[in-house]
Amino acid sequence: MVLVGRSKLHGTVEVDEVFVGGKQSGKRGRGAEGKSIVAVEIKGRKTDRVMRLAKIPNASSEVLNGFIENNIEKSSTIVTDGWNGYIGISKIGYTHEIQSSSLKKEDDEEILPNVHRIASLLKRWLLGTHQSYLNKNKFEYYLDEYVFRYNRRTSTSRGLLFMRLIEQAVINNPVSYKEIINQNHGR
Repeated sequence: MVLVGRSKLHGTVEVDEVFVGGKQSGKRGRGAEGKSIVAVEIKGRKTDRVMRLAKIPNASSEVLNGFIENNIEKSSTIVTDGWNGYIGISKIGYTHEIQSSSLKKEDDEEILPNVHRIASLLKRWLLGTHQSYLNKNKFEYYLDEYVFRYNRRTSTSRGLLFMRLIEQAVINNPVSYKEIINQNHGR
């Protein structure tokens, strides 16, 4: 469902890391395993494209800045929360705006409302469609499917959506049964 050679997000983009799934006890917060990162392109007060969702190993500057560089055009404005992992974004060619709850006025909306809306809808979709069963080896595929569906939510032509899926399937290299089995068993 991922278009080969897709364009990067541009303009104003909200970025945040979100914990998805995970019933195990243990480390919580920014250091928890199983985090995903969400980047949402903003047009005015609305979301335009949720072009990128990815599973990340941690919320370090190296990982977050790598995600930003791979998915967002230089000179874009990146809007984040005050997490230290986002320090240095302006040094790699972006305008960096920080939204912090301590900087808000009383009547302001929550920080990063678009990215949090997308995260909430993603979690609801995973719960409703997959009934809380997620294969952790296939998590990236779930994220790709959600991005495909969300970015085409206002399409009036279901036939065109099916055609796009077929086009993208033909463009990508096939995956053998052996590769699928090896991926599932971590080999």
